[in-house]
Formats: sequence, C-alpha cells, structure tokens
Amino acid sequence: MNRPIKTFSDGSLLEFDRGSFDDWCVFLTENGKRRAPKDIEYFTALKNLAQKFGRERIYADFVRVFVQTTTNLDLAVVDKIASLAASYESHSLVMEKLFALLYAGMVAEENKVGAILKKRVKRLGMHQLLIENQSPSGAVTFSVGKDWRELDHECRERGF
Repeated sequence: MNRPIKTFSDGSLLEFDRGSFDDWCVFLTENGKRRAPKDIEYFTALKNLAQKFGRERIYADFVRVFVQTTTNLDLAVVDKIASLAASYESHSLVMEKLFALLYAGMVAEENKVGAILKKRVKRLGMHQLLIENQSPSGAVTFSVGKDWRELDHECRERGF
C-alpha cells in the first residue's frame, strides 16, 4: 500500500510502498518512471553539489533533518525541508528531493525490524561523504557486512 510523502513542484512523487523486505521502501516517480533510488545515486549527487555549496553547509542542513527524524513521517518536517532547500537558489528543487529522499530513508531505517543503529547508519555515510570527503562509493559500501557494534563505535567516535 503506497503512502505519499511529497509531490514536488515538477510533478514528481516521493512515496513509501512495499519493497523486497517491508512496507518502507522509498520510491521516486519522475517523468512517469517509478524507481527506488540507490544510496550511490544520491550520495554522488550530493558530492557534486557540495563542490558548489560546500560540504559543511550540506552536512549541517542534513543534520537539521536528521535530528527531526522519528519513526513517524512528519509532514511538517517535509515542509521544513522545502524551506531549507529554497536557500540553494536554482538548485532548490534537486536539493529538496535529495533531503526529502534522505529523510524518507531515515524514517524507513527507524522502522526497520531488527535494525539497531537505525538512522545513525545514514548519518555515518553522510559524515564520511561530506565531512571526511570520502568518495560516494566508499561512503556507501563502508558499512556493508560490518557488525552493528563496530558501526556503533564508528558513530560514537564521530559524536553521534
């Protein structure tokens, strides 16, 4: 059962629906094509945009979204993302989509059965990407196959 998150100004739609594992798969429909964006896609886009807007600025804005993320989709947070993204001038729509996608992904992580680190996994990846200046592929694959205790340690070392 699909649950809309946001219809953007260009008509594209972000929503939750049934995926391979649960009902928290995030889908983006653009130009009539529905897909579940991969971390590597939006990490690459964010890395490229960081060259224009600065890694620290994008990370700080991400953290503003992160701290407001809970197990419940909050449309007030989605509205705040739109306001936050407006400061990115001609890139406001793409930043709104990216931050909304990150937000939805973190809500999904918060609802994942058996997940221990929850949304902190996304923050670790974003920290590695933007603050530590790792490559998108390095940040995306870092946590793959690692024990939750090791990842928890990595998060705590970074203060979250």
